Amino acid sequence: MKEIELKLISELMKNSRKSDRELAKTLDVSQPTVTRARTKLENAGYIREYTLIPNFQKLGFHLVAMSFVHLPSSLTPEETEHTRKADGRITLESFPEVIVAERGRGCGYQAVFISFHKDYQGYIDYVDRLKRVKFLGNQDFESFLISLDDQIQFRYLTLSTLATALMQLKNEDEE
Repeated sequence: MKEIELKLISELMKNSRKSDRELAKTLDVSQPTVTRARTKLENAGYIREYTLIPNFQKLGFHLVAMSFVHLPSSLTPEETEHTRKADGRITLESFPEVIVAERGRGCGYQAVFISFHKDYQGYIDYVDRLKRVKFLGNQDFESFLISLDDQIQFRYLTLSTLATALMQLKNEDEE
């Protein structure tokens, strides 16, 4: 990846509303260069979508849950897809509060779900629905709950810090 493309991704992670003209000034290149680079990154799949990160508390969400789940076994991607189709899916319609549902490994678990809830009862209802998903079975899982009402927040959800880290990693690789 060219340096200009990496810098462009970093700037868009900080603020995806910036126009190509504003990005060109920041990156010290021409606006057509930014437009071409952005289009190339979109077509190559480096940029999946443009979105915003709202103040979730102001929207009525007061709890974030990171739920760690045991999967029935180590499923291959093909087995996972077959199981989803056969036994029920974790879809946007059935679990609109889930923003991440991914397989992985850590702390003895093989999947994680990150979800937003208006209150604790909403979280309990979510857990009940999650336990009824057949391919998960009635697997044990644990959740780490975060109160958005807490007066002390260490770092709220943002991609700006990741954008800075991305550029730092690039600089370290060059040294």
